[in-house]
Amino acid sequence: MKKLSGRKKVKTAVFISGTGSNLKNLIKFSKSKKSTISINLIISNTSNAKGLKYSNQYKIKKKIFNFKKNNEQIILNFLKKNKINFICLAGFMKILSKKFIKNFKGKIINIHPSLLPKYKGLNTHEKAIKNKDKFSGCSVHYVTSKLDSGRIIMQTKVRISSKDNATSLAKKILKKEHKLYPAAILKIID
Repeated sequence: MKKLSGRKKVKTAVFISGTGSNLKNLIKFSKSKKSTISINLIISNTSNAKGLKYSNQYKIKKKIFNFKKNNEQIILNFLKKNKINFICLAGFMKILSKKFIKNFKGKIINIHPSLLPKYKGLNTHEKAIKNKDKFSGCSVHYVTSKLDSGRIIMQTKVRISSKDNATSLAKKILKKEHKLYPAAILKIID
């Protein structure tokens, strides 16, 4: 994939469904001098996503959409109107259609709490513990129409201790996610 040019900060939308800890982390990163993105929109598929509070806190425009295929053109038009060139998925719990992804080819990335290609989808920490894996971690990857299957940009490992449960492992991995996501963005947007 070709690197996006980042002379000016690239206008970015972050898609969320939940608490928004990766969103908050990306907002802080976007305000740093080394950042190559500016976060101009927060998009959610649910009105009760806790992460929407960062919209007011950081004065970023937010919009809630029902992500059904017949609504996607409205969402694409909204992104175009707001001159969005890049999308970061951060705990976004909907699968985007092929058509949607095609409109942002190579410009949608996601963070996933496993060492892909292992454990796509949900319950990644439970799966890693159940299978007695020694390591887990997180991956930033390009989004394709196949769930968690796009080319991996960066990954980082976390050792699973015998005392870990799904909650403790999730906390360890989340700390790594907060470092990995900005690093992956800097790798692809110079």
